[in-house]
Amino acid sequence: MYNFSMSAMSHSRLFRVIVTLAVLTSLVSGITVSYAAYRAPATSNINIMPIDRAKFLIGQKFDFAIESKTGAPAQAFEVRVNGIPAEKFFGKQAAVKLDEMSTYRINEAAFSQAGKVVVTVTVKTEQGIEKRTVQYDVSADKAKKTAKNVILFVGDGMSLQARQMARILSKGITEGKYNGLLEMDTMSNLAIVTTSGNDSLVTDSANSASAYATGHKSAVNAMGVYADSTKDPFDDPKVENIIELAKRTRGMATGIVSTANITDATPAAMLAHTRKRSEQNVIAQEMLNPLHRPDVILGGGSRHFLPKDVPGSKRSDNRNLIEEFKGQGYALATSKTELKQLGTPDKLLGLFQLDNLNVYIDREVTKNPEVLGNFTDQPTLMDMTKTAIDTLSKNKNGFFLLVEGASIDKQLHAMDWQRAAYDTIEMDKAVGIAKEFAKKNGDTLIVVVADHAHGASITGTYHELDGKTGREAVRIYADAGWPTFADADGDGFPDDPDPSVTLAVQFANHPDYYENYRFQEIPTSPAIMANGKAIANPSRAPQGAQLRVGNFPASDPSEVHAADDVPLTADGPGAEYFKGVMDNTEVFYGIVRALGLDGRKNYK
Repeated sequence: MYNFSMSAMSHSRLFRVIVTLAVLTSLVSGITVSYAAYRAPATSNINIMPIDRAKFLIGQKFDFAIESKTGAPAQAFEVRVNGIPAEKFFGKQAAVKLDEMSTYRINEAAFSQAGKVVVTVTVKTEQGIEKRTVQYDVSADKAKKTAKNVILFVGDGMSLQARQMARILSKGITEGKYNGLLEMDTMSNLAIVTTSGNDSLVTDSANSASAYATGHKSAVNAMGVYADSTKDPFDDPKVENIIELAKRTRGMATGIVSTANITDATPAAMLAHTRKRSEQNVIAQEMLNPLHRPDVILGGGSRHFLPKDVPGSKRSDNRNLIEEFKGQGYALATSKTELKQLGTPDKLLGLFQLDNLNVYIDREVTKNPEVLGNFTDQPTLMDMTKTAIDTLSKNKNGFFLLVEGASIDKQLHAMDWQRAAYDTIEMDKAVGIAKEFAKKNGDTLIVVVADHAHGASITGTYHELDGKTGREAVRIYADAGWPTFADADGDGFPDDPDPSVTLAVQFANHPDYYENYRFQEIPTSPAIMANGKAIANPSRAPQGAQLRVGNFPASDPSEVHAADDVPLTADGPGAEYFKGVMDNTEVFYGIVRALGLDGRKNYK
């Protein structure tokens, strides 16, 4: 174990050397380097959760936790908040454990005053004293005109390019001008959102959605928590999320709608607290917890609600969560027909697939029974969104609703941009339904955003009309012209996902795969695993297809997320908050600001 002060000194010297070299290099190349722009990474043995520069809604509950990763057991902690001992400041006794991984924890803490907070932690060991200081910001900001309702649309993986693909297919483009704009394009405010988590430049859907739900960073695969060093995925320090706050402080109705398994990352992040997003059986159980039980739950994933003896179930026990929900007064729908027949009950559970819903093309265009199996009567995202709004809007205290277009992401992972584009159009149609509701009432904030990006981009067009195939049939610049998608009935969805001239969409980050640019009648994975290595899927190799060598490790058979910033559009009371470049955690603060939530209050 090295001496902490020497370690800090070494890092400081190393940092100065790096900056000096950077400045010398910049002088040679004529580039100016700002010393203040670089922030050295934390190197302390003391892990404080929440992390440095965390932000809180006033009164928002959180678990305050410290891990001391010293080589020798800690002998004592001294923790001060704005100079006051932490136990006195929070009015709670800390749980302290002194051993090789020494910990200090105060659960369900909260800040009762807005402003800056400085936390100083001193850990005494037999090797000496180690200290660390972090700073927080506590917000009580409220919009001048508050919203009664908030509808948050998350297009999972819906990068700027994904929105553009949808606009081209749905609206068309003539002589360089779009023939129309998407619903999400015609909103009052536009922002660019950065998406990194607190442990990685590139995020996944769990911790990126968790940022929207809590206003706090988290780690890959985690939601509603700061990831600690224990193996238990449910003991990590929690942060109160938007559904809990909406219910606790104002008695609002809440809902989650998704085209994915409803216990998947994005919808689950609105209510769950776990280090492992894969714990979907437990997440399903947690939806029954009255602290964060949504009034409307619509999506796929019945396999996590059905007892293990039922075919298709993924549960390891015989709990029948569907019956438990019915016991709590929930009406049940398992098909589009049943959903329409139910109308607007006070509480609604709709599970329409064992796993994710089939994508729009397969549900509504090709309708291939080989793909749909027994699930031939699934609702659209528009159906679910309208039902959710009609149900939740009966609550006099307002509502919070999360709507996820989940398979935009899942189809981009599969490098199936056509299916991703149709699902983006489907989500845009759902945005239109929300905008109609907001127009009639004038009290609803609508936010449309992606949780992260994918590295897909439009190179030009692709066609084989002159006999060329493969890369030679990719048309660039003036040769590109225009794709020939058509929409005869004017519903916004192209009649044919595979016209004679289509888009040439190419991916920046991909495994080995065969590229032929054409639509796949049967969805297939770009790569498959063989002997522990991802190889190009031969079923994607029709005549003319070309092998593309992957550009990341061969342990993953699908395309992966990108670190690109994503667009956000917003409309309604409080929308003025969303502008410029925003951290993803700020989306939460825009929502609670619009609603005027105060975490110090408890609804009675």
